[in-house]
Amino acid sequence: MPSGELSEDQDQVRPTGAEGGPPSLWSNPAYRIFLGVQTLSALGDSFSYVALPLLVLHSTGSVLQMGLVTGLTGVASILTGLVAGVVADRFDRRRLLMLADGARCLLYLLIPLAWISSTPIWLIYTVVPIAGCFSMLFQVTYVTVVPAIVQPDQITKANGHMYATYAVASVAGPALAGFVASSAGPAAAIGIDSATFAVSALGVLLVKFNGRPKPTSPAQRGNISEEFLAGAKFLWAHPVLRPLTLLLSLITFLIYGLTDLVIYLVKHELDHPDTTVGYVLTAGTVGSFIASAAVARVRKRLGFGVTWISAFSLAGLSVAGIGLSGSVPVIAVLMTITLMCTGIAGICSMSLRQEVTPSHLLGRVTSSFWTIHTALGPIGAAITTAAAAGAGVTTVCLVMGVVVLAVALTGTLTGIARPHAVEPVNPVDSVDRPTGEAA
Repeated sequence: MPSGELSEDQDQVRPTGAEGGPPSLWSNPAYRIFLGVQTLSALGDSFSYVALPLLVLHSTGSVLQMGLVTGLTGVASILTGLVAGVVADRFDRRRLLMLADGARCLLYLLIPLAWISSTPIWLIYTVVPIAGCFSMLFQVTYVTVVPAIVQPDQITKANGHMYATYAVASVAGPALAGFVASSAGPAAAIGIDSATFAVSALGVLLVKFNGRPKPTSPAQRGNISEEFLAGAKFLWAHPVLRPLTLLLSLITFLIYGLTDLVIYLVKHELDHPDTTVGYVLTAGTVGSFIASAAVARVRKRLGFGVTWISAFSLAGLSVAGIGLSGSVPVIAVLMTITLMCTGIAGICSMSLRQEVTPSHLLGRVTSSFWTIHTALGPIGAAITTAAAAGAGVTTVCLVMGVVVLAVALTGTLTGIARPHAVEPVNPVDSVDRPTGEAA
């Protein structure tokens, strides 16, 4: 284990198990409840992803209006992401999680109630973007509370579990929403969606934090732009997070449109039906499950730098292989490898930020990181898909894979490859420990 990283046999101000060793994640009731809450919230988001466009289509018959609703939600989420970190650092995070889920419950409940007597499309245009704002607030806030629920050396494993819940929700949610929508109507599916958020909000009440994260004091607060820049400044000053953010921005630019390219390759260039496309993308989801199960062991054995660089290097080779292969089964296997590698790298990246960032800054650092590294993604998707239309998917994937490999290997020349730069903050310095809460 490289110096500066925590191992499972280090004792870091935590309760011990029955035989004096550290407790497992599953023996932590707060973690079990929080994982269930996270699963319900993710399932609700996945329900919305399918049920809302279906409701618009059923009510208007217009694919354009479906796209407008989706676009408005995306814009609302991005704009909220700019300030969500400031909010998460200023206010009580338990209450913010409950507020986000409770608000989405009430907002989505308005839709099936209104659809009993009429079909007010304007309500969807009003409700859905606001719900998107609360969804982004939840996502940022949940990242900030994970270190207050699990022990420092369990953060990567916990993030792996939560990554798996998103993968499950992304598969099960749309399937369940489609089934309910076809049997009882899209409005009923949205009603079920509302119920998942209600249960999730109540579940947060039962989660016991190891400590209460320190919010920023009034003396530390500036205007919103200054507080947002505090997160960006922390990223820039950190010897690992700075190159990590820059390299990941380039990689996101390159691979953001990969799913679109694979769909085009399988359906149009290889002339297979939609069902085959579904099989290939489902196979890719298997990679997400593998990543969630393996990431903690891999990182413990190899360290952060080697894990992150190796994962994206292998992902680059897999993307290049997709371009060279004309076989659907091979493409499915390579998509599985690609999503496994990007999953491992992403979980490690999130865990590192949670480990090295003081609690009172974690919301702003999370918002800054997400905003910066995803900003170029949509532009990259437009460029790569346009290039594929002219030069073909084979050429674009080959070039994309080689460049991703080169960018990942560049990490060996930066602080990412220096394990001594990865210094977790002291959890005692990051939280207040009120009387009656676990140390």
